[in-house]
Amino acid sequence: MDYPTIAALRDRHPAWRLLRAGNAGLILSFLGGFFVEGNRGACPASELAAALDDQLHALNAEIPTDGGEPRFPKEPRAYLEDWASTESGYLRRFYPPGDDEVHYEVTAAFEKAYSWVVTLQGRAFVGTESRLHTVVELLRQIVHGTEEQPEVRLAELRRRRDEIDAEIAAVESGVVTVLDATAVRDRYQQLSATARELLSDFREVEENFRRLDRAAREKIAAWDGSKGELLADLVGSRSQIAGSDQGRSFQSFYDFLLSESRQAELNDLLAKVSSLDTIEADRRIRGIHNDWSEAADRAQRTVRQISEQLRRFLDDQVWLENRRVLDLVRAVESVALELRSHPPDFGLEVDQAGVEISLPFERPLYQTPTAVAVESEIATGTEEVDADLLFTQNFIDSTRLVDILRTVLPEKSSALLSDITAIHPIEQGAAEIVGYLALDDEDLMIEMDDTGETVLEYPDPADPDVTKRARLPKVTVRRR
Repeated sequence: MDYPTIAALRDRHPAWRLLRAGNAGLILSFLGGFFVEGNRGACPASELAAALDDQLHALNAEIPTDGGEPRFPKEPRAYLEDWASTESGYLRRFYPPGDDEVHYEVTAAFEKAYSWVVTLQGRAFVGTESRLHTVVELLRQIVHGTEEQPEVRLAELRRRRDEIDAEIAAVESGVVTVLDATAVRDRYQQLSATARELLSDFREVEENFRRLDRAAREKIAAWDGSKGELLADLVGSRSQIAGSDQGRSFQSFYDFLLSESRQAELNDLLAKVSSLDTIEADRRIRGIHNDWSEAADRAQRTVRQISEQLRRFLDDQVWLENRRVLDLVRAVESVALELRSHPPDFGLEVDQAGVEISLPFERPLYQTPTAVAVESEIATGTEEVDADLLFTQNFIDSTRLVDILRTVLPEKSSALLSDITAIHPIEQGAAEIVGYLALDDEDLMIEMDDTGETVLEYPDPADPDVTKRARLPKVTVRRR
């Protein structure tokens, strides 16, 4: 890194700005203890302000000033707003979906500053063996994972098989080699550091995704080209996120966490390690896989916001109206600028809307409406009507039809309508067939297939000795 880059980081990077702040001790101790050491994600402002109020009260009582004034005189919410401002950037302030209370969470820059300050403390034990083993194992994975020669791969697999066979033989003979206390502490120290660093890295990944989402929103707001070009640009950005090294690595990690078997294995391993007597178990490591899942889910939600922004852009018709208004405004501004430089000699002509004038005496005078004679007398009807027709109407009882279908069909089964009518013949002719087709019940479905044919026979209601046939598409009755 050259001098201008370092100077720019010193002036602009929130982590460096935090280390130079006058209240750096308060910020690092409170936010680091509450969020990092407490393994917390986003928290409501009320909860965070209450915790900060307790710490401010304790610090003002323990550390008096020369003038007797409190060392930290501001209100807790005022401190939180200062730390979340654009000039600071130690906290992120936002409203979660469906919640009207402000939430806060620490930024990736704060995590970096806090991690660096933590490393300044001396460590009684610094392990090196486990890290050497990790480096060698990573080298093996890289070398053998990129090997294309089958013979070389087979030789490596056979070597690993021989080592496993030798270890199995040793255990079977009663020789069990276990790690000593120093080796266990060495590996646990590396496990703890790596697990916390991974959780911290998720905040940075989420912030990178959020920055891409913000860039997409800004591009939509300021776009002056065609809608198709903007959509192609946004879809390309979304594909670049998923196809980048960071996106592929994050997706692989997220798929690993979603595996139920891997989750169970992680939970079992962490429980066994935390119960060892040779180490001082870190309470944060016991449930670190749950914190990983929560942090990964937050990052996934940020990626989904980008996709949702695309959907909103496609569905939002107001955008087109705003574009039309802006085009008209820009056209007016262009004409105004041209006229300002070269004003016309005859002046500016403006179309004036015409006003219709209607004089009072041009309106017609009032005229009395003409009375219309109404003949209300109705002559007595003389036509003879057969009243029996009113009592010979066919009534199709849909309840009876539903009971028939439920009797014939068990639950989650189906049958052809022709098979059902063979068991329960049609009694009321074509009207009963229409009644079957028009049934609307919550657990019955009538399906018609034009590729097949159903022939239903029924007696004529007027003459029972006459049999009629009805040709329909293939009708299937299903019961849920």
